[in-house]
Amino acid sequence: MGAQFVSKTICVAGLGVSGSAAARALAVRGDRVVVLEGSDGDRQRALAAELAGLGVEVRFGAEELPDGTGLLVTSPGWRPTHPLLAGARERGVEVIGEVELAWRLRPEGAAPWLALTGTNGKTTTVRMLASILAAAGRRPLAVGNVGTPIVEAVGGHADVLAVELSSFQLHWSSGLAPLAAAVLNVAPDHIDWHGSLDAYAEAKGRIFERAGTVVYNADDEVAAELAAPYTRAVGFTLQVPRPGQLGVVEDLLVDRAFVDDPRSTAEELAHLSDVRPFAPHNVANALAAAALARALGVPADAVRRGLETFVPDPHRIAHVATVAGVDYVDDSKATNPHAAAASLMTYGSIVWVAGGQLKGADVSDLVRAAAPRLRAAVLLGADRGLIHEALTRHAPNVPVVEVPGQETGVMDRVVTEAARLASPGDTVLLAPAGASLDMFTGYGARGEAFARAVGRLEEG
Repeated sequence: MGAQFVSKTICVAGLGVSGSAAARALAVRGDRVVVLEGSDGDRQRALAAELAGLGVEVRFGAEELPDGTGLLVTSPGWRPTHPLLAGARERGVEVIGEVELAWRLRPEGAAPWLALTGTNGKTTTVRMLASILAAAGRRPLAVGNVGTPIVEAVGGHADVLAVELSSFQLHWSSGLAPLAAAVLNVAPDHIDWHGSLDAYAEAKGRIFERAGTVVYNADDEVAAELAAPYTRAVGFTLQVPRPGQLGVVEDLLVDRAFVDDPRSTAEELAHLSDVRPFAPHNVANALAAAALARALGVPADAVRRGLETFVPDPHRIAHVATVAGVDYVDDSKATNPHAAAASLMTYGSIVWVAGGQLKGADVSDLVRAAAPRLRAAVLLGADRGLIHEALTRHAPNVPVVEVPGQETGVMDRVVTEAARLASPGDTVLLAPAGASLDMFTGYGARGEAFARAVGRLEEG
């Protein structure tokens, strides 16, 4: 803890949230810090001026490491193949991320970490975890890929950190040893960044390497494989749990892992009705959060109270309105096929609103599994044609409408077409299976556009 970096320059790649936080933390310690940033906009210039007051030098457009660099702290968005990062490794300069830096800089007696990763459900689960911890009387803080950068939080007043980690962050982390760590699920995503599904899964699995307790989704084949080498492993399942697992018995979430005799005892944690929004994949999220909290010694009643008081973030299977007997649901956060599949399995007869940037992911399995539930599909965005092709192959009887264009009125046409195709009792479900940046500033903006369009449909 409290590592000292002396006699050498520390270079920070990127002036984003994590990069600027890392630069500030290092400068406050008295280290010589140089930030390399490719963009030269107003925001970057303002950050550079702020950091200059701490003695940090910012170089715009620089493509080489400063002389004497002994450590490179990279922002998570920079790919491993970036020439600057590849060149640093060739020169023997260690490359780490802001998360690893935070771990090395945490002070003596720092708050324990309860860490989690997964293709989907990370933010929901980490916020559920924070709610459960607060219900137990702890002072938690949600950090990492959500909320406060970890390097800013490690010396704060929280007595436990609920840490959300992306595959990008884990790729650049080698020394993390959380008190407990969970993998929620692993499905194809960010293949363009990691290069392969195996490399992506390997990055996710790094969260387990030094964890005190390994928590894994026993219903997810890849997550179970990642946990298999570890003896202190606790599974969670939507089925009746075996000894050493958390799971579901009738309408109850129960624990057969953190009990005196897991062979004969199951402790009630909560009711299914305590999980909001209710959906099978969200029950799995709740079980993962409960397992991490239980690893810290949180009592069962705090799990229930934490889930009861948890307030879901927007754009996650959120009911928007019911118009003419048709439910309209916003799950814009379903930005990859795995997330969209979980959403589609929640409803019966669906008019599916999908499209965006697939990031190299294949939607064939998604379409094949969802086909029996689909009344129709309305497609938008850059890769709508790829989803249409999959529907033609695997759901040839499902009517499909493509809505071209990228202007602001597209979502109104999408919702109008969906309403035309839907019948009373159906659900019009925005579960795009792709990222949103081809048309919107983020998944939130996409969801808000959908909700506004539904509102106009309701009005008129």
